[in-house]
Amino acid sequence: QVQLVESGGGLVQPGGSLRLSCAASGSIFSINGMGWYRQAPGKERELVAYIPWGGMIKYADSVKGRFTISRNNARNTVYVEMNSLKPEDSAVYYCYAGPNRDGIDYWGQGTQVTVSS
Repeated sequence: QVQLVESGGGLVQPGGSLRLSCAASGSIFSINGMGWYRQAPGKERELVAYIPWGGMIKYADSVKGRFTISRNNARNTVYVEMNSLKPEDSAVYYCYAGPNRDGIDYWGQGTQVTVSS
């Protein structure tokens, strides 16, 4: 089992910045990586960024050049720095960990990001 606790969401004006954090605990050694997804009302959940323990970081095309994912191994924490935010970035952001060796995915509870003036 992997437990994920997110923090850092909120309301920000267009062009502003936010940083989301996701602290992981449990069987972290069993997963391939961590990342962030988001889901806006009426839309499917989509990948934002993913950082594998080995391999290349992935970003959604819509966030490339604006968002940066990073990790602190000592704290078992993954961050996403979000800059130049747009109203279309508004969504519930979910921390993701996985898959593990059995193909299981783990999700955080979600944190709301609203970009509005």
